[in-house]
Amino acid sequence: MIASPLLELTAQFMTLSLLSIGGANAIIPEIHLRVVENLHWMTDADFARMFALSQAAPGPNVLIVSLIGWKVAGVAGAVVALVAMCGPSSVLTYWFTRVWDRFRDAPLRIAIQRALAPVTVGLILSSGYVLARTTGHSGPAYAITGVTVLLMMTTKWHPLWMLAAAAGLGALGVV
Repeated sequence: MIASPLLELTAQFMTLSLLSIGGANAIIPEIHLRVVENLHWMTDADFARMFALSQAAPGPNVLIVSLIGWKVAGVAGAVVALVAMCGPSSVLTYWFTRVWDRFRDAPLRIAIQRALAPVTVGLILSSGYVLARTTGHSGPAYAITGVTVLLMMTTKWHPLWMLAAAAGLGALGVV
């Protein structure tokens, strides 16, 4: 481990930035592995709460990174983690798209794009699995998850209403 928390945040999130095909949600399992299991910066429950807060807040899904940075090193940690996460991938994307656009109709480009779509979906599904492992494993928790999935698939209700209902049940001690 690097001596300074800010340097450690920089090293961790610069590396993760280059792995984030499909955005921050696609690398939630790797973020969890590093910040909970390897570096012990927080517990599973802390991680799940930060993820929920980052998803409920308006803005990009990368907000979880700033919350982790804030937990580790305050406001400076939040800024450092967010810049380290967004910087390398943004620069790489800028330079890559300049070349990528030249091969708009190339068969290899079309094949790569088709291959990356299921990879991204798989990474996001693995994120859901990791988050499900970090939360409560009681009967009511499973019931709430099942009802939420059912409602998401059969209604047009906004997910925040379901999050609010689950939070209310948690506040009442049901979960």
